[in-house]
Amino acid sequence: MMDEHKSRRRFVKKGQEISIDSVTKGLLKGDRRDLAKGITLIESSAEKHYQLGQELLKQISPHSGNSIRIGITGVPGAGKSTFIEAFGEILCNRGHKVAVLAIDPTSTITGGSILGDKTRMETLSRNPLAFVRPSPTAGTLGGVHRKTRETIALCEAAGYDVILIETVGVGQSEVIVRGMVDFFMLLAITGAGDELQGMKKGIIELADAIVVNKADGKNKTIAEKTKREFNQILHFLQPATKGWQTRAHTCSSLKNEGLEELWELISVFQKETKESGVFQERRQTQSKEWLHSLIKDRLLTSFFNQENIKIQLPLFEKDVMNGEITASQAMEKLFSLYS
Repeated sequence: MMDEHKSRRRFVKKGQEISIDSVTKGLLKGDRRDLAKGITLIESSAEKHYQLGQELLKQISPHSGNSIRIGITGVPGAGKSTFIEAFGEILCNRGHKVAVLAIDPTSTITGGSILGDKTRMETLSRNPLAFVRPSPTAGTLGGVHRKTRETIALCEAAGYDVILIETVGVGQSEVIVRGMVDFFMLLAITGAGDELQGMKKGIIELADAIVVNKADGKNKTIAEKTKREFNQILHFLQPATKGWQTRAHTCSSLKNEGLEELWELISVFQKETKESGVFQERRQTQSKEWLHSLIKDRLLTSFFNQENIKIQLPLFEKDVMNGEITASQAMEKLFSLYS
C-alpha cells in the first residue's frame, strides 16, 4: 500500500523519476528549477500528471496567496514586453521577487508558444529575483484560466510577491485575466483619438490604470495630451474597482521614467483596497469563479472522454451536417447517452 502511495507521488520527466515531495521542498525554498518542474506538471494534459499536479497544489496551498497579482494588456505596438522587462527590473532592484507569466497564442500546427516572450525579456530572465514563463494557451482560453491560476499559486509558494500576467490580447482573454488578478492595467500609445475609436469601451472599463507608454523625446508632449484625453473619458465610466478612480498615466520603458511612480500607485491601490475590504472580497469572488470554471472544465472533459460519447458523437455530427437532425436534437440524444 505504501509503495502504491509513493508511486502516485512521482512522475517521470525526460526518463528521470521525480518525487512530488522533492519538488515541493525545492519549490518552497525558491528553487527555480523545481518551480519550472511543477509548472510543467500542471500544464500537462495527461491524466496521471493532473492527479500529481493536484497533489502538488495541495501541498503548497498554505504558502500561496501572498502577492500582488497584476494583469497587463495593451494594443499592438504598445510595447508590452519592453514595459514588463523595465518594470520587472525596477521591482527586482527594490528587492521584490517578480514572476512574469506571458500567455502566448498557440500555434495550431505545433501546439507550442509562437510569441516567445522569454526571448523578448532576456535581461529580466537572467535576473535571479525574476522568473519568466511563457505559457501556450493550447488553443483554448479555458486552459489559460485553470493553468495560469495554478501557476500563480506555485509562484507565490516559491516566494514571488509580484506576479505580472501578460494577456494574449485578443479580446476575451482580457476578461479572463481580469478575473484572476488584483490590479489590471491597459498599456496605450499616443494618438488617443484614433486609438479610442478602435478600442472597445469594455476593455477600458476593466482597467485600474491606463498607462500611455513611449512618453519620451518628441513623443512626450503628445503622450501627455493622450493621457488627458483618456482621463476625460474615464471620468464618465464606471470604475473597475469599487472605491478606486481609474486614471491615465504616462511612462517611458526605454528611459525608465514613470515606472517608479506607477509602482507607488499600485502600492497605494493595494493598501486602500485591503483597508476597505475590497481586495479580499475580490479574491474570494475569484476563488468562487475558479471553482465554477473547474467544474465546467471537468464536466467537459468527462463528457468527451466517455467511451460511448466518443463512438456516437461522429455519427451525430454527420447527421447534423447533412441536415438530418438539428444540433439541439443531437445534443439531447448525446446527453441521454452520457452517464
